[in-house]
Amino acid sequence: MRLFIRVAVSAILGLTLSTPVLAQTIPCGGSFSSFMNKVSTEAARRGMPDNAIRAVVSVARHDPQVLRFDRAQGVFRQTFLEFSQRSISASRLRIGAEKSRQYRAVFDRALREYGVPPEVILAFWAMETDYGVVQGDFNTVSALATLAHDCRRPELFQPELFAAIALAAQGDLNPATMTGAWAGEIGMVQMLPEDILERGVDGDNDGHVRLKTSAPDAIMTAARLVADLGWSANEPWLQEVTVPADFPWEQAGSDRPTTVGQLRALGVQARSGDLMGSGAPATLMLPQGRNGPKFITYRNYDVYREWNHSFVYQASVSYMATRIGGAERYDAGNPDMGLNGDQMVQLQRKLEQLGHDVGGADGVLGVKTRAAVRAEQLRLGIPADAWPTPELLNRL
Repeated sequence: MRLFIRVAVSAILGLTLSTPVLAQTIPCGGSFSSFMNKVSTEAARRGMPDNAIRAVVSVARHDPQVLRFDRAQGVFRQTFLEFSQRSISASRLRIGAEKSRQYRAVFDRALREYGVPPEVILAFWAMETDYGVVQGDFNTVSALATLAHDCRRPELFQPELFAAIALAAQGDLNPATMTGAWAGEIGMVQMLPEDILERGVDGDNDGHVRLKTSAPDAIMTAARLVADLGWSANEPWLQEVTVPADFPWEQAGSDRPTTVGQLRALGVQARSGDLMGSGAPATLMLPQGRNGPKFITYRNYDVYREWNHSFVYQASVSYMATRIGGAERYDAGNPDMGLNGDQMVQLQRKLEQLGHDVGGADGVLGVKTRAAVRAEQLRLGIPADAWPTPELLNRL
């Protein structure tokens, strides 16, 4: 079974990508130099070249700043409207159109070979690094070694450290000079070393996969990753809709799968264009409750969930892709006031006291917290749109 945990975040916004979780190999913690000696021994046991091992181990340094970034991912506490309005600018949309024209042949190839349209790749490219402008200045080897040594997620980052050695061995990573995001992601679309090893595509035919400097390599590799995550060609992923005021709001949410036909029967309509066929799987997404923007998500939206587990990231980058593709700006509506960070933690603790599993009181409005909020709204007779408000907090 392949389990995606995508942590690690892009250089520009602190956001995440996805990688398979493997077993921890080396005990975490303790002396960093001793840990790296064990990495060297294990890499040699796996048959990795001595020169690549030495190049990585000699460069790796423990970086406390990496750990500070890892412990403080505040971007996930923003609302969808805050995050999307911050990240989807007129400039980014304009540059996206320019990049689409500049690399038309490469995007055509990506569409032909992987079924992934240009706007999907462009949105990730924009969101992760502002089209390659801000790729991060952390030494990649030191970042990965620091997180592999740390005991919070060694099972995720130790395989990435060995993958970095493998990339060094094949000439696609210079340990001394390679820089990227704080979590070891590399290049214009911020990919971790294992993904580069497994899915790297030489888009410019120079014999190497260099995601920092080659836009064709980045475009084609991103397309392959999106395809491998389950993309269905010629299908949408997100569409803005209108919803009648008497909609049964408890039927919205990612944990409430339904079909286009069932949603249409309840009065859901496309704001522009047409919905997919009646039998198409779909969910109604209300990022900020019944009075905010409203979308239908289709099965291709699952790729965004795999790319990054942050709800606001998923919703924003998928919406950005529709905008790059020509969709109109969303109707922001007039959402009910939400909760600040302290209030969200307070709410989560109260929900835990009531027996709900919210995944910890971290101040982030995730899937589990939304489900718990909806359950309490139903119990209290409040419209169950899974959007936590001061009123709900006060009632609890």
